[in-house]
Amino acid sequence: MRFNFVKKNHYWLFILLVPFNGSNLFAQVQYSFFNNMLPVEKRIDNILSLMTLAEKINCLGTNPTVARLGIKGTGHSEGLHGLATGIPGNWGGKTPVATTTFPQAIGLAETWSPELVKQAASIEGYEARYLTQSDRYKKAGLVIRAPNADLGRDPRWGRTEECYGEDAFFNGTMVVAYVRGLQGDDPNYWQTASLMKHFLANSNENSRDSSQANFDERLLREYYSVPFRMGVVEGGSRAFMASYNGVNGIPQTVSPMLKNLAVKEWGQDGIICTDGGAYTLLMTAHHYYKTPEETATACIKAGINQFLDAYKPGIQAALDKGMLTEADINGALRGVFRVMIKLGQLDAPSLVSYAQNKNGPEPWLMEKNREFVNLITQKSIVLLKNSKGLLPIDRNKIKSIAVVGPRSGEVYEDWYSGSPSYSVSPVAGIKQMSGGNITISHSTNDNLAVSLAKSAELAIVCIGNNPSGNLGWKKVDGPTEGREAVDREDINLDASQQMLIEKVYQANPNTIVVLISSFPYAINWADANIPAIIHLTHNSQALGIALASTLFGDVNPGGRLVQTWPKSIVDLPPMMDYNIRNGRTYMYTKAEPLYPFGYGLSYTTFKYANLKTSKLKLSDNETLMVSVDVTNTGSREGDEVVQLYVQHLQSKVDRPMKELKSYQRITLKPNETRSVNLPLKASALAYWDIKSQKFIVEKDKLVLLIGSSSSDIKARKSIVVH
Repeated sequence: MRFNFVKKNHYWLFILLVPFNGSNLFAQVQYSFFNNMLPVEKRIDNILSLMTLAEKINCLGTNPTVARLGIKGTGHSEGLHGLATGIPGNWGGKTPVATTTFPQAIGLAETWSPELVKQAASIEGYEARYLTQSDRYKKAGLVIRAPNADLGRDPRWGRTEECYGEDAFFNGTMVVAYVRGLQGDDPNYWQTASLMKHFLANSNENSRDSSQANFDERLLREYYSVPFRMGVVEGGSRAFMASYNGVNGIPQTVSPMLKNLAVKEWGQDGIICTDGGAYTLLMTAHHYYKTPEETATACIKAGINQFLDAYKPGIQAALDKGMLTEADINGALRGVFRVMIKLGQLDAPSLVSYAQNKNGPEPWLMEKNREFVNLITQKSIVLLKNSKGLLPIDRNKIKSIAVVGPRSGEVYEDWYSGSPSYSVSPVAGIKQMSGGNITISHSTNDNLAVSLAKSAELAIVCIGNNPSGNLGWKKVDGPTEGREAVDREDINLDASQQMLIEKVYQANPNTIVVLISSFPYAINWADANIPAIIHLTHNSQALGIALASTLFGDVNPGGRLVQTWPKSIVDLPPMMDYNIRNGRTYMYTKAEPLYPFGYGLSYTTFKYANLKTSKLKLSDNETLMVSVDVTNTGSREGDEVVQLYVQHLQSKVDRPMKELKSYQRITLKPNETRSVNLPLKASALAYWDIKSQKFIVEKDKLVLLIGSSSSDIKARKSIVVH
């Protein structure tokens, strides 16, 4: 095969000479946009010059394929915690395909390990390439709708399971990791394109198609936009989805933020798509426009270049009436084709490193991927309570265990889950990891559960929400449940699960509660009475194995919460109050939480000493190194998450009571001491100045707080910012 280039009509064409029947050659004319040696913008110029207006309108959908010109676009896939091409949500359609399935996003975050989160996303990205390019499947699209960069400001939010928590910096760090994992490390091409959801301040489900999130510009800059900015600027994402809701009176689908903030300031020059049906909802729910043509015009001019809706009649009408021009459509499509070029869709497969991800064994069957799912699930498990030495379970002492409760018998999937090639339920994992010398009894029937608990030495009660993967749209089991389009009405356990815990505990005081949930729960009674409580999230195909490994002490739990768990719903501001200064998150709440942000226990203990800083005065554009010695003072190897918070003492503006600015998860052997170094950038201390319209690092006195949670502070040190 060889290429001959010729110039024609101001564009370079090249002749692709392809062997035919082993000896002869035939010539096929190709266009210069196929020449990867040309600048990207020149390639796009050529594409747009050759397309008809009808083809351009068609490319405003989610698959910009132009068969006539040989342009092979690629569509979208869901992938919040593994590629969703299976049965839940019907994402696999009539031909569902298995994929590697990880814990829910909130569970991935509870690892407090960006490295593990990046690796999970990398596996997902590989599987997307494999399914898209394999001759056997040809299933997925390479634009992945993940991660969800929204902030979990309220535990009643129905999509809490999709986010990485309530802290903007922490959430953004995990977003960056997931983006980088999906897109890969190749300097020239992306493995997949990470399309972040949902820009922005989208953390209520009820009335989300018409509701307003109202807050000031400082919260926009310092909180709600932070994970998206980090995803674009630090992670390299060049795609996101505008949210249904409005912000301060303007629907996000047509918000000036799309261009003024994301495009002009952050450099987002790729895909900006609507959410499903958002184009129509601008007329029917927001009542912001009256006609399809003015709606289409506003979307295009705001920066939308892909529609998840029936948009074509509106676009055509806007063009016919002169409200839009072909130049407007051209400008919109440039971002779409930048993404296609970065994915290698217009280049020879031999040039694209990821184009070969299509042969060999199915990746979801690979042992290394199964082992990794087990590892990341283990790392996500949070030990909430452990008294009486009930955990870990000693296989040599315990002879009988009753495993009961509504979440004990299967791995529950959510709406955006894939379908794993296998899954291990809690009871199956406990049986497998018990060693064979322990009698395991099991039931999901409440009445039988009490009887089994009474006759066993130890009772394990598995409770939690149903993430609604197979219940159907908007369907939940009760007021404590939530999902997309449904916010929770209560944060307590439902009455039947609460009664089950109490009855089992009455029958057997050696009771362990395993809370498998997508959300925080106000488990006050359990915390006051039950000796041991473990939390993990749904969906992992290795859930049962990871849980059992933790229960039996083969693994020492080290996960940490990424949201404040309140004691009562009355401790929360009204759901639609988006001003987090009114008592939301660990930064502003004045109510004592049940479990604080960053909380999690271990089977071992840790000691902190020798808090030091590389300097006592920090100037703008400098980075301060904070170090502390951490010692494992127990008898087991274990993980500690060292967390650095700051307090502003002399700020000119209102600041949070404390803010997370750095953290590191470490593993220490018994009696091992390690000096942990945490960077603190001066830029991370800035606030948004309304008058000058920029971030300012002010002269200030800070208190550095080092601890194992936002409430458990081990050491303090004051520094000056000058």
